[in-house]
Amino acid sequence: MISLRLPSLLNRAATSIVAVLALVSCGEDGEPPEPPVPPIALEAVVEQPGTSREALARAVHALFTRQGIGETRAVIVMHDGKIVAERYAENYGPDTRFQGWSMSKTVTGVLIGMLVADGRLALDDPAPIEMWQRAGDPRGEITLRHLLQMRSGLRHEEKAEPVYTSGEVRMMFLDGRDDMAAWAEAQPLDFEPGTQFAYSTPTAMILADIATDLAAHGASDADERQQAMATFLEARMARPLGMASLTGEYDASGTLMGGSAIWANARDWAIFGEFLRRKGVAQGVQVVPRGWIGFMTAPSPVSPDYGAQIWLNRPSGTDRDYLFADQGPVTAFAAIGHLGQYVIVLPEQQVTIVRLGKTDEEQRAALVDTLAEVAALYSGR
Repeated sequence: MISLRLPSLLNRAATSIVAVLALVSCGEDGEPPEPPVPPIALEAVVEQPGTSREALARAVHALFTRQGIGETRAVIVMHDGKIVAERYAENYGPDTRFQGWSMSKTVTGVLIGMLVADGRLALDDPAPIEMWQRAGDPRGEITLRHLLQMRSGLRHEEKAEPVYTSGEVRMMFLDGRDDMAAWAEAQPLDFEPGTQFAYSTPTAMILADIATDLAAHGASDADERQQAMATFLEARMARPLGMASLTGEYDASGTLMGGSAIWANARDWAIFGEFLRRKGVAQGVQVVPRGWIGFMTAPSPVSPDYGAQIWLNRPSGTDRDYLFADQGPVTAFAAIGHLGQYVIVLPEQQVTIVRLGKTDEEQRAALVDTLAEVAALYSGR
């Protein structure tokens, strides 16, 4: 019996050796095969996400595991109006509210659009800041359009060094903290209104002050202002869009901190992105005119990568690189916040990508590259 089985065993061994050698040869000639997708990654993606389920699972997994991109706490990908991927880090979940930081500016931009649609503001009228209307004050030439497109000309240097001289730091934590908008509005001009792009949180705070004043019908009492603006935010945005978790912080004067402190959970940030993708439509209702979203997502005359309180996926002509203009569709745009908060919208691909977490500035480029990998699964870039 042994002698009969020996040739068979030798044949099997030879076959196995050939197979192993073939695998080794393949490994030398090309890329090694990718490891299996971890179950936790695959579970975060629906069966039919509009692209390869495995590829999307890998790309989302990378946002949670790749070194050098900071800490990802929540990711949502929506395609064709549906959530196709959703994942949270430990200790975070669907009910967690996340601070939008500068994504708040995009919310404020929409609120201003509602007031323009109501006929209470006009884009090219002088901004309704009382101190600027005094005779001979050159700030009287600043329009609402200038403020929205970050070209007011005001001395609001963002991320200045040393940090305690930076406009947003002085306004929020030092000499401007009790009345942030008043501090922002009191700054002099550094250049002629409309001529230069200068991104700044104080500028968005001026816009939030304008909106708060109108919501409160000019009231000066801080509590009254805060309540009026909270009611406006709830009635005009949270309820119509279905963003139940949407809330804002207010400074001591009762002004909405519309440049940095609007909060929502990950799903509601995704709803906001979808609202922008649908040109102002939410739950079948045109909440803000289509033309307003078109204005927000069109390049300003002095900054091709910025619209009105929103970033555009276009080359800036500078070393500024907050999105992936060389890797993604030119029609993409995003609300972007401090520490790596992103709501990225790809209108033509019917995609919204939300990433929330904590990423330091030196890690931002690597994070953007990782987000670009998710976008590329739908854009083909």
